[in-house]
Amino acid sequence: MEWAEKRRIALSYIQPGKPQQNAHVERYNRTVRHEWLDQHIIEGMEAAPNFATQWLSTYKNERPSMGIGGFMPAQKLK
Repeated sequence: MEWAEKRRIALSYIQPGKPQQNAHVERYNRTVRHEWLDQHIIEGMEAAPNFATQWLSTYKNERPSMGIGGFMPAQKLK
């Protein structure tokens, strides 16, 4: 909490007894861990943002999602 406060980062907490409020974040975190952190070696903190941006672009624009009928997320938004 001190670290976040020093950097002016607001922390948001889920309501007690409402774990579903965190489901989207947990699903995204699991996807990030399994689809790129567990499969690639990132050469330092400087490379991480570029790698994350590249992965996210591929994830949204080139990978079909069965959860939305086999469309790519970017296609579904259009």
